[in-house]
Amino acid sequence: MGIIRSAFGPSKDEIWTQIATDIGGEFIEGGFWGTDVLTYKHGEWQILLDTYTVTTPAGQVTTTTTHTRMRAPFINKDGLYFEISREGFFSSIGKLFGMKDIEIGDPSFDKQFEIKGNSPEKIKLLLADTRIRKLCETQPNIHFKIKDDEGWFGADFPEGVDELYFECVGVIKKTELLKSLFALFALTLERLVQIDSAYKDDPQVTLK
Repeated sequence: MGIIRSAFGPSKDEIWTQIATDIGGEFIEGGFWGTDVLTYKHGEWQILLDTYTVTTPAGQVTTTTTHTRMRAPFINKDGLYFEISREGFFSSIGKLFGMKDIEIGDPSFDKQFEIKGNSPEKIKLLLADTRIRKLCETQPNIHFKIKDDEGWFGADFPEGVDELYFECVGVIKKTELLKSLFALFALTLERLVQIDSAYKDDPQVTLK
């Protein structure tokens, strides 16, 4: 294993385990649905990092793509929704759901990202925190949003509960990026409370 490790570097499991130790989280090998997960408790919120795969048929061949995702259920106080992605990455998302294109007044940030949401005023307040903007900028690939449920195969959320959600293509193994991602979630959840769009209470949801 020595020569393999020296050629490819530490494995995802090694890196995620060390991050769990560093931030006070827990790495569960083969956790929910047989998928490795890293969980971290911030206040009453559970932040969960894992991966999932998407299989796409292409003629007689199928391709499999692995995605990294992070999720954190919370009680949404006012029905706020937003999506933040790199410019052009999800250009068509949101147009069918009454989501408006938003600029926050930071020329550099507005140039880098597409921001959509149902309340421009609240989203500008959310992103007025420079730390949140900086943490978004550290992610080379980002699709960061409030999501209303887990879909057919995931957890059903009670009324008023949504989740903060991040995904990108590929498996993130860079320690700095992953720690920044946990910080982004923790700060965003706190900021949502500050702008009166979330409650601090436990949402009483266990992710699968």
